[in-house]
Amino acid sequence: MTRKRFDDIGCSIACALNEVGDWWSLLVIKQAMLGTRRYGDFQKSLGIAKNILCDRLSRLVENGVMTRVDVGEHGTRYEYRLTEKGRDLFAVVVALRQWSERWNGNKDSMQLVARTSGEAIAQVAVQDRDGEVLTVRDVLFVDSDGRPIEQAG
Repeated sequence: MTRKRFDDIGCSIACALNEVGDWWSLLVIKQAMLGTRRYGDFQKSLGIAKNILCDRLSRLVENGVMTRVDVGEHGTRYEYRLTEKGRDLFAVVVALRQWSERWNGNKDSMQLVARTSGEAIAQVAVQDRDGEVLTVRDVLFVDSDGRPIEQAG
């Protein structure tokens, strides 16, 4: 089944979904954030079919989210590592996790804590320039000329 692409929509979210918009890709990224690097370790930890894993890793490498590094152990061996672009998805992964915990209940025992203090991390939040937390009701979507974008309906 061919996945629909969103190249012609002209939307930043659609563009991001082209690169990492399926559940396996985000789970591979989360697993890489946990330190997994080898193909077999991704397959074992996620229980993902090999053909799907191969496709997702290839797509993530092609899109610059991960890089494939030849570590040269016992012949040719590769590791998959997050690029800066991939590491920038950390806030997205944490936000999805926190959203799920709030609305679906805690699905696993993993906790996220700051390395330096050992304290639980704060909720991901959208803030204004002064650090005030904003909700969707507190922001205005505007076009490149500063005019409000309103959806008819």
